Amino acid sequence: MLRHLPEVRFLKSATHVSQLGVCHAEIALVGRSNVGKSSLLNSLADHRQLARVSRTPGRTRLINVFVAGPDRWIVDLPGYGYASGSARERSAWKDMLEGYLTLRDTLRVVLVLVDAEVGPTKLDHQMLEWLQAIDRPYRVVATKADRVKPSLQARRRRELAAALGLKPDDVAWVSSAKGTGIAELQREVAALLNLA
Repeated sequence: MLRHLPEVRFLKSATHVSQLGVCHAEIALVGRSNVGKSSLLNSLADHRQLARVSRTPGRTRLINVFVAGPDRWIVDLPGYGYASGSARERSAWKDMLEGYLTLRDTLRVVLVLVDAEVGPTKLDHQMLEWLQAIDRPYRVVATKADRVKPSLQARRRRELAAALGLKPDDVAWVSSAKGTGIAELQREVAALLNLA
């Protein structure tokens, strides 16, 4: 299979944006807990165990950085909307997320993951509104597309896009389980990171 991204590998984890250092270009993955961020990252990297996939929501609690080429990063951020942990811990995760998204000058785009079956939640809407307010480019990626019946997929994609004020083509429709849309998203990520 043609690789659209060089071999992706784990670089480091951080609790604060100040610990990250510099890179040439990066993209970030955000989404509510249990939306499939780790599974998507593994699919993009063509590596089953690069990021730990858990059945328990909210396992990603750090800023996790993966190298996708010379000085190019893919950054996996903590999921939002999961209530596990103390109020102090949840506040720290929120600060970690906001600090990263507002302070990284080399951030090219934020991939906002939305569950294709569930559709955009109130928290997804809040994230997109906030990214617009801080003038961060984003791309909506509908995950777990395989959970939508084939006969309903076109309609579901239109509904999901409309709920976000987007056109269907503005939403990447992917399934890590089936490989749907992964090659296209790999090409997009490689181009954003100037690897293509």
